[in-house]
Amino acid sequence: MRNILVIGGSRYFGKSLVTRARDAGDSVTVLNRGTTAPPAGVEHLLADRDDEDRLRAALGPRTFDAVIDQVCYTPDQAAVARRVFAGRTGRYVMTSTMEVYDPATLPGPADPGRREPVAEDSLDPVALAHSRRLPWHDRAEVERLLGPARAYAEGKRRAEAVFLHEPAFPYVSVRTAHVLGGGEEDFTGRLAHYIGRIADGIPVDVHKAPYATSFIHHEEIAELLHWAAGQSFTGPLNAASHGALDVTALCEAVGERLGRRPEFRVVGKGAAASPFSFDRGYALDNGRAAARGFVFDRVADWLPGEITRTARGLGLPRRVQPSPGLARNRISRAVV
Repeated sequence: MRNILVIGGSRYFGKSLVTRARDAGDSVTVLNRGTTAPPAGVEHLLADRDDEDRLRAALGPRTFDAVIDQVCYTPDQAAVARRVFAGRTGRYVMTSTMEVYDPATLPGPADPGRREPVAEDSLDPVALAHSRRLPWHDRAEVERLLGPARAYAEGKRRAEAVFLHEPAFPYVSVRTAHVLGGGEEDFTGRLAHYIGRIADGIPVDVHKAPYATSFIHHEEIAELLHWAAGQSFTGPLNAASHGALDVTALCEAVGERLGRRPEFRVVGKGAAASPFSFDRGYALDNGRAAARGFVFDRVADWLPGEITRTARGLGLPRRVQPSPGLARNRISRAVV
């Protein structure tokens, strides 16, 4: 039995992570600001992770085999965690994002023609030039200065850099693909955006030649995070189901489930498009995790069922095709 702390873990795949770890026999503690109580059998600590003194007080003398950090968005938050958990944990897993690779948010010229998936060693957060000082204690101000997308990606890159520079404990950054599924649990509303537009016959705004991007099922990323907490490797790890899709392929999959043909409207250069339409490429290479024994699903196996689940949650007509369900039981998917 492992002793695991989850920072955050109150919504979406964080909730799945907590229950998965508990049901696997781990002793699980959740630390958050207390807006949502954890499930039965899970210890709950109340603290604001930005307040170092209160975080230390809430933890008391506790130590952990692994910490899984679901809500680290800035280098300031990473610095607090690095100090507080040094000597307290045997392993630290941070939920990062594929957006750290986004050419539009990286310094220097982008490669607009890149089509091959990006591997972990294509990005070294520590080596990036961080010349501009930003008020990371005020995320709203950083978003104002950089824009929300760049602020999010840059915050994650700089947080990774803090943990990677002279590591205080064995550290893993899980750079996760776009997470889909879960019906009403998916607070992002991105899959619902496509289902609603296609069901209503409203054109989807896309780029002229959209690039493919990567996705992962919400239960799959929960499983991977739990798996990573028990491994011995360190460093960055891409997390994506097999089979990148561009926005038109995603819409075709939605249209097939709804019995509707999707319509598209091409946006001009620099104009806003729908959430998963990209004019640049940075789909993920998941080979590192696969080589270490994690077995990924295929997007094509789980996406149809999640489209159906979300559509029915939106109250769409019964013409929506039945969900095929997942092909296999996710609990036994990882090779330990």
